[in-house]
Amino acid sequence: MPNRRLLQDRLIHAIAGAERYSAKVAILFLDLDNFKKINDSMGHGLGDRFLKSVSERLNSIIRDSDTLARFGGDEFVVILEGSCKIDDLSSSCQRILEGFEEPIPVDEHVFFTSFSIGISVYPDDSKDPEELLRCADSAMYQAKAQGGSGYCFFTADLNSRTRERLLLETHLRKALERDQLRLHYQPQIDLFSGKMVGMEALMRWAHPEWGMISPGEFIPLAEETGMIVAFGEWALRTACKQGVDWQKKGHPAVRVSVNISARQFRHGKLVQTISEILRETGFEPGLLELEITESMVMDNVEEAILTMEKITSLGVNLAIDDFGTGYSSLQYLQRFPVRRLKIDRSFIQGSADDPHHAAITSAVIALSKTLDMKVVAEGVEMMKHLDFLLTRECDLGQGYLFAPPLPPEEISQALRDFEGNHEWKSRIEQVNNTR
Repeated sequence: MPNRRLLQDRLIHAIAGAERYSAKVAILFLDLDNFKKINDSMGHGLGDRFLKSVSERLNSIIRDSDTLARFGGDEFVVILEGSCKIDDLSSSCQRILEGFEEPIPVDEHVFFTSFSIGISVYPDDSKDPEELLRCADSAMYQAKAQGGSGYCFFTADLNSRTRERLLLETHLRKALERDQLRLHYQPQIDLFSGKMVGMEALMRWAHPEWGMISPGEFIPLAEETGMIVAFGEWALRTACKQGVDWQKKGHPAVRVSVNISARQFRHGKLVQTISEILRETGFEPGLLELEITESMVMDNVEEAILTMEKITSLGVNLAIDDFGTGYSSLQYLQRFPVRRLKIDRSFIQGSADDPHHAAITSAVIALSKTLDMKVVAEGVEMMKHLDFLLTRECDLGQGYLFAPPLPPEEISQALRDFEGNHEWKSRIEQVNNTR
């Protein structure tokens, strides 16, 4: 199969021919959707054999007149000459996607895979070969952002978004060394006593020009680029130091929850890092809670259970975040060394008005009690959310009804404020007095 260098030569030749005859050339930029999971879990040797099988199947799908090249890693490029009408290009992409609906056998294993495909056209999108490839690459990322297993045509808007993404990535790479990352803390309230018993550490990016940037804008990029491992270690160390600092100032010890990303969880040194940070900071392990998602642990259940057991052996607690969105098996859930389930905020938001969300929330609360776990409801923003949770005897609540995420210097005041009178606190006392 042609490599990147030969691909460039053929693309230049195809563009020269198209220019001579006032024709068009199309680029399909293909990226496998789940190759990293296969490579990480099964080893690079099997991963290479898998790529070879993928290449053979691609070769069997495309036309003899098309050029297929391996661009690098799990990326492939197809050059299409001749008809480049939208319908024809869509048909070509659909033919590739349908060609991979059947699994790919490798050794004694069988794998399902799919592609995200980006499309650019000469001369509509660019007359420069390198730029044409970049356009197709941008469109591919858009296809992947839409869930993968699909295709997307390049547009000028995509080019603008790609430049914005590159600019964001450039600044993000310097955020840690320039001390621009911050942790804000959102209190968690015991719905039986009305007291603050914990808080979740939430990352923010304080950019000197762009202002405070929410995690939804930069965490996915940090995850994609691998920066999240360093960011996550910083967050864990900072939260533990802050917990110790609050105690030195005379505040009661409360649990601090820190989110662990998928890359961190699969990182081979996670347990060692946690142990070192606890030793360095002197933070009590029992006051630290790590939040992981269902999808993380379901990728490789047995390995995930082993990692979780190593973490809990340090005395650290574990919680499953966004529970209800990751399709975890109840068979495995009872094997997880987890103390708390956090119900995804989308269910809480709809629990008071949507019978389906109400049923799911009620079921999770009942399930947690059966498994001897505590349940935390995220996204409690209105009194009707609280009323619903109180009638279901939910253990803990977190959300703007109680307090927004606060910078550490405001937590002291928040602790004092929680001792005062609040409508939500009166409601908790009123309901619990009638039980």
